[in-house]
Amino acid sequence: MTIEFTCDGEQVQVPDEGRTLLEVLRDVVGVRTLKDGCSPQGQCGCCTVLVDGQARVACVTPARRVRDREITTLAGLPDDERNAWADAFTECGASQCGFCTPGIIVRFAGLRAKEPDAPVDKVHRALAAHLCRCTGWQTIVDAWDHYGQPISERDFAQAAQRAELEGGVAQDVGPHVALGEGGFADDESPLESKVAVRDGDGWSVADTLHAAREQAGKIQGRRTTAELDYPISVAAGDWDVRLQTTWIEPAYLETDASWAAPGGVAASALGNGGAFGSKLDSPVAEVAVQLAAEHQAPVRVLFSREDTVRLGPKRPPIAGGVNADGTGMLRVASTPGIAEAIAAVAPDVTVELIDIPGPATSADVRGAGWVEAAVLLAAARGETGTMTSPSGGSATADFSDGTLKISVDAGQVLDEIVLRSYCIGAAHMAYSWVMNEGLVVDSDGIVHDLTVRSFGVARASDMPRVEVEIIESDSDPVNGSDAVFAAVAAAVWMSQDTPPRWPVNP
Repeated sequence: MTIEFTCDGEQVQVPDEGRTLLEVLRDVVGVRTLKDGCSPQGQCGCCTVLVDGQARVACVTPARRVRDREITTLAGLPDDERNAWADAFTECGASQCGFCTPGIIVRFAGLRAKEPDAPVDKVHRALAAHLCRCTGWQTIVDAWDHYGQPISERDFAQAAQRAELEGGVAQDVGPHVALGEGGFADDESPLESKVAVRDGDGWSVADTLHAAREQAGKIQGRRTTAELDYPISVAAGDWDVRLQTTWIEPAYLETDASWAAPGGVAASALGNGGAFGSKLDSPVAEVAVQLAAEHQAPVRVLFSREDTVRLGPKRPPIAGGVNADGTGMLRVASTPGIAEAIAAVAPDVTVELIDIPGPATSADVRGAGWVEAAVLLAAARGETGTMTSPSGGSATADFSDGTLKISVDAGQVLDEIVLRSYCIGAAHMAYSWVMNEGLVVDSDGIVHDLTVRSFGVARASDMPRVEVEIIESDSDPVNGSDAVFAAVAAAVWMSQDTPPRWPVNP
């Protein structure tokens, strides 16, 4: 049997093989603007399309359900409308890696068609179906308001330079990024590629993603009802301030992916963003080269969302106490480089590495170790002060009257829109971390929270207003958002009277 429907104005006929609409659109029709960020949980919104004008997530929509219906993807929006959204997102800094924005733009297009003057509460309600880890939401709401408005002239080469400083890897900036064309690995793979998914400790390889998942016996992960565990205790002592944290999932949207042709070079798993330091050692590129050689065909290697959670490195749990004079003791899950990171900002704090069962951890995850130490010292002294990151950027933050006020010095600005966007994104990540985020890992080290919504990432409606002051400087440009991340974490924690555990609201 076959399924017929209209996609972006063209009649489409595909075999009825039990695939989802996302699989059919990406892997049969070849529409790569919609993305797979939750594999498939229906929770991230990256695959949003319009079905007869109504926004739907394609990953949990069986393709047979859209028989004889009209599908509109981002690529099928009228050129002037698509370009207006791309301009608005670029002008407001509402797209960094660009993985989530195609789905958000499609939902915004559906909302604007019905209610062009929708108030902010309805915009927040629309965004509740989406997840964005980069931008902090505020810039996305700004883009909704800026639709159809004039845009400024910019030097996108300098904007990309600023983005690389903030994100840690080479990154594109421009309207094409908001449209999902930043160069993600799986978007560039040939349609005829074989697909490899994890099967226990190995890989199942098949002609389609659907077949590979069936062959591997993939069962959708779930969110646990278990409570967060704090695996490390604070050392005995009369500390001025104490803190315990738990496992934290970096929660990048593009799950690890690569592809390679026989004898070729594998596509980078980093795509158009650095995944906050969490993909630097991803194995998928190496596996793609090996499997392409073995099967003598192009092979796509794809982590599911559950794979990234089980196998990707986490922010390590920390427990400790410090005093206002700078002394203290931090215990941290054994992680190469973490003691050195802490010593860079807190040389008089003793670090004890603790071997505990659990997922891999990494000192490459944004600010791991040094941010916790800097925040503890600030709280012990009763003031956030100026936070200076190892890269040399500095920032201050104040959280009062429901507003986060940030000042940042990152050397030469290069591009104010990009710097502001990264600072708001860092503020969101810090606020979310302190207030909401945690990952359930049992006493045997097994991760139980396996869905995107399990991690506690703050929604658009959860975020306070963020105001950013950028200090002009003639000094060399450096990363500024990591210092903002530390400053906001300190300001938010102190506004809650420094409770001894993060997240404050598990």
